[in-house]
Amino acid sequence: METTGNPSVFLLTVNGQIEGANFPDYDNLYCKYCYVYGHDWAPTTGLEEGITQITSKSIQSHRLIWNFPLETTFKSTNPSGWPQLVVSVYGPDVFGNDVVRGYGATHIPFTPGQHTRTIPMFVPEPTWRLQKFTGWLLGRRPEYTDPKVVAQGEGREVTRVRSQGFVTVSFHIMTKDMKKMGYDTGPSTPSTV
Repeated sequence: METTGNPSVFLLTVNGQIEGANFPDYDNLYCKYCYVYGHDWAPTTGLEEGITQITSKSIQSHRLIWNFPLETTFKSTNPSGWPQLVVSVYGPDVFGNDVVRGYGATHIPFTPGQHTRTIPMFVPEPTWRLQKFTGWLLGRRPEYTDPKVVAQGEGREVTRVRSQGFVTVSFHIMTKDMKKMGYDTGPSTPSTV
């Protein structure tokens, strides 16, 4: 028996890859990613978080290449809380400790199709010079206990940060039943008079 009627949810499928990064002062970096989304959203398939391999710069290029796949499907009843991709890049300091080299976030594109995003990265900075020196000496630099805070505005208004590097992500976005639920994310067509 076939059921007809209006769907109760729409689907958002995210395929793509974390292509690479540009961190001129650093090498041997890896990337962690996770998604942040609203209360009405739920992942149905795929991974919500992951970690790439460590990569080094080639002699010909100063870019770091990961080409790490992303593949997740979400369901929701409304677009509020649209998913964001949060990336954190880590690498060794002069003492061999893994330290954060950058945080960044971007919304998953709203429209179906191919998209490329360049995410500007930043790192938290200590407030005082003594904290900076002590952090360097002990290998304990400021970092967020939960990287998901990067995708939220609350609690970040007093954080001192420094820009540092970029991460490039490519997306292939597919949606299902958004138009049936009254949401149009496609290109607008000009009306004819």
